[in-house]
Amino acid sequence: MSDVYDRLIKLLANGFGLEPDELKPEDTFGHLEMDSLALVELTVAAEEEFGVTLTETEVGPDSTLARAAQVIEQKAGAV
Repeated sequence: MSDVYDRLIKLLANGFGLEPDELKPEDTFGHLEMDSLALVELTVAAEEEFGVTLTETEVGPDSTLARAAQVIEQKAGAV
């Protein structure tokens, strides 16, 4: 996977107590039991880590980890 994906996994592990070895690209945030508050916290952490702003439609309960990494990559590349 990409550097952004790997950094996203580290962010989820360090900030949300998820086990990196158990995370798969096709996992959704809903599957990981991240509620709306956790997703808001993730968007703030992503802004700090990657320098991008994510919206609810870009990172929601049905978003996969791979899709979130792809959105971050696209936004970071446009900066």
